[in-house]
Amino acid sequence: MSTAHPASPTDQVTPIKSSVIYDEMGTGDHVHPDYAPVASWITDHSGNELERRNTSAQHLFHQRGITFAVHGQDAERLIPFDIIPRIISSDDWRMVSTGCIQRVKALNMFLDDIYHKQEILKAGIIPKADVLNNKLYCKEMQGVDMPHAVHAHIAGVDLVRVGPSTWYVLEDNLRTPSGVSYMLENRSAHQRLNPELFRNQAIEPNDHYPDVLRTALRDCAPNGIDNPIIAVLTPGSANSAYFEHGFLANAMGVLLVEGSDLFVEKKKVYARTVVGNQRVHVIYRRVDDEFLDPAHFRPDSLIGVKGLFDAYRAGNVTITNAVGNGVADDKATYLHVPAMIKFYLGEEPILSNVPTYKCSNKKELAYVIENLHELVVKEVHGSGGYGMLVGPASSAGECAAYKKRLLAYPANFIAQPTLALSTCPTFIDQGIAPRHVDLRPYVVSGKNVTLVPGALTRVALKAGSLVVNSSQGGGTKDTWIVAEAAQAAQNDAKIVTKDQV
Repeated sequence: MSTAHPASPTDQVTPIKSSVIYDEMGTGDHVHPDYAPVASWITDHSGNELERRNTSAQHLFHQRGITFAVHGQDAERLIPFDIIPRIISSDDWRMVSTGCIQRVKALNMFLDDIYHKQEILKAGIIPKADVLNNKLYCKEMQGVDMPHAVHAHIAGVDLVRVGPSTWYVLEDNLRTPSGVSYMLENRSAHQRLNPELFRNQAIEPNDHYPDVLRTALRDCAPNGIDNPIIAVLTPGSANSAYFEHGFLANAMGVLLVEGSDLFVEKKKVYARTVVGNQRVHVIYRRVDDEFLDPAHFRPDSLIGVKGLFDAYRAGNVTITNAVGNGVADDKATYLHVPAMIKFYLGEEPILSNVPTYKCSNKKELAYVIENLHELVVKEVHGSGGYGMLVGPASSAGECAAYKKRLLAYPANFIAQPTLALSTCPTFIDQGIAPRHVDLRPYVVSGKNVTLVPGALTRVALKAGSLVVNSSQGGGTKDTWIVAEAAQAAQNDAKIVTKDQV
């Protein structure tokens, strides 16, 4: 481990102001070689035909029950699906995948460390107060050993692109990251509705994700269990991601259970099934920490399992992702991930953080207040695009109101420059137009750390919008990773022009 002390967050990064928007398909008269088949496909199909296929995709998703619920709304909605795929070269994917694996390895080491020896805190790399006083730090996890020291078995790392080879990490989702079912269903829909596109381009498959996930979950079973029984724990059908819970349980061939289906006896977990009570060894939970066990956390929880945490601490069941992970994907901790990589791995980060201002620092807060109209300000514990301010898209009144919140509780916020997120061609009501996108690869950790060649691309469907969350009106695209052999052949080809395709 390195013992070099990091500089303050603002010293680690060079502030950036990006105004030039990188279009991934191409700019001017030039189309990126990887997009040539897609550009040709678009040219060969009229707007009416693309509309028909887009509508067919929505009907297909409706038949499959691929819906999500928005907090505060009764009706479920389909996530808008864009018929034009996003293309990522094998070279870009190599950088993204190795960078995400590096990052998740360090975060797992950080989580295991802070709940055991706390070496990174003793070395002064991260201030103790930033971790131990964080409301997401779970004292009950102190001393709890995880198989293979893995705490984040499934991580959804959110990335944005601002140039041909420039990617930034927006946040690390280490608790209950969602969306992988949409990644898989998007691919299935494309293969069914646009088979001619697949014949024209070599794309890496991603349909083996459930097998990769099941293997990792089996790897992390309690010691001595060679053939573990795995269950997906869902809060129930009212949850916004319920479709995904059932999808993954079915794809992995494991149990789908609610809290009422489980019980604990002598610190062991059992499921009530049609063939009798069955011991459960691994629980892939999609229930938040505070609702997992009413005996240890929220006593009013109706979706948890009484005694589950005692079985967990006794080593009789593995909960994935681990309890207490929130302290590692908190936006205040995000500032320190580059230092974690250097401390635990002795490596330079492959992927950079977005330059970030910590509003609990008086000097940085003053800068944020003065430049509020140019920044994106986020709640430290926020998620889903809620509770944030996008300065350039906000009115003077909205900025003034947010300023009051900032000044009242500055430690609750961080701020970042407004990045010019890359765009991809997107089919909208008016035709095809560029829309901003992000990328969420899913990193799976067991005995090994890996990710399938694919990710969830979220797209902001409103013109100029940078908010891609489905709950805020965003949609999704299928993400195609060009196969290595195809990439090598394309590297030998000339750049094609739009006239040529």
